[in-house]
Amino acid sequence: MFLSVLMFQIGSPLYIKVKAKTTENLVIGLFQAAVAAFRKRNTGRPLSDCDEFYRWPLESDMLPPSKDFRCLNRACIIEDPQRDLNPDGSASSPWNLCSVEQVESLKALIKALPMWSTCFMIFVDINVFSFSLLQTKTMDRHIFPHFEVPAASFSVFMIAALTIWIAFYDRVLVPLLSKYTGQPRGLSPVARMGIGLISSGMSIALSAITESIRRQRAIEEGHEDDPNALVNMSAMWFVPQYALLGVAEATHAVGQVEFFYDLFPKSMSSIASSMYTVGTAVSSLIGSILVSGVDWLSSTGGKTSWLSSNINRGHIDYFFWLLSFLSFINFLYFLVVCRFYESLNDGSSRLSHVAEDKECDYRLLHES
Repeated sequence: MFLSVLMFQIGSPLYIKVKAKTTENLVIGLFQAAVAAFRKRNTGRPLSDCDEFYRWPLESDMLPPSKDFRCLNRACIIEDPQRDLNPDGSASSPWNLCSVEQVESLKALIKALPMWSTCFMIFVDINVFSFSLLQTKTMDRHIFPHFEVPAASFSVFMIAALTIWIAFYDRVLVPLLSKYTGQPRGLSPVARMGIGLISSGMSIALSAITESIRRQRAIEEGHEDDPNALVNMSAMWFVPQYALLGVAEATHAVGQVEFFYDLFPKSMSSIASSMYTVGTAVSSLIGSILVSGVDWLSSTGGKTSWLSSNINRGHIDYFFWLLSFLSFINFLYFLVVCRFYESLNDGSSRLSHVAEDKECDYRLLHES
């Protein structure tokens, strides 16, 4: 870590540093919009009078706020120009009056949260796949007679599948699919996210089947009390699972990032890119809680835990089946969220993408 920081500082004179064109804090602006809307929750002002909505800067071409989450539109209503505005036209109190762009940014973040929550399960599947290390250690890992793949290196198959799939999709599938779907990216971001969720669930289900076979063979060969004994079974049975998981991560991750970039205004691009990373962090926490909970529940009454260090006595396959079931439930939840977005964006919703030249580009979510 020290060397990384040192190298970063050494290269600092070579970086192109672009000064921010605004001193406003985006995160604080979101809180200001929420607080202002709450404070004005009892206002009697009509929400349809566009002239009463506050815009900053004054020459901004921002359209009136959208009809989604109309209660938030109260945050940008000018109730009393003498009290709410400074002589230069700016808001006298940012916590009582916010711009239309701030309100639309808050709406975009609220819209993103349900879809963002559907990503947790796929990252949980990826994180708990570390149990495969215990499984492959007890299996034949030879590819050639004199070459054995280290158990910890099996994740390279996932990385290889991820890399190959991204290149194959970009160079082969996109030109073919775009002719039939009308999407310049082949499939919409939402469709790719759905494919990723399905692939992840299939990967975990295959892992459960493979572990059931491995455990049964270990018991038949008399290794029930020896978790380190080598089972007469090739570890290459885990390659399809790793490959599917790589495809799942590639399709879902790219689709999710593109979805957020399409949904958020340009001023929120940094949040769009960071939500993926935050999702992985939350998923790691959920995975840890899930593992601890399953270990505790399955060991009650003096029984052997599913996640016992002796994998031949435990039932990792049961744990994988549980994850498969949760992945299926998560996919159903994903379909419900998709219907939510369809009803929320029935053609009247607009997403503000304010460029540096103050142009506004409103897009329909279902066209992204």
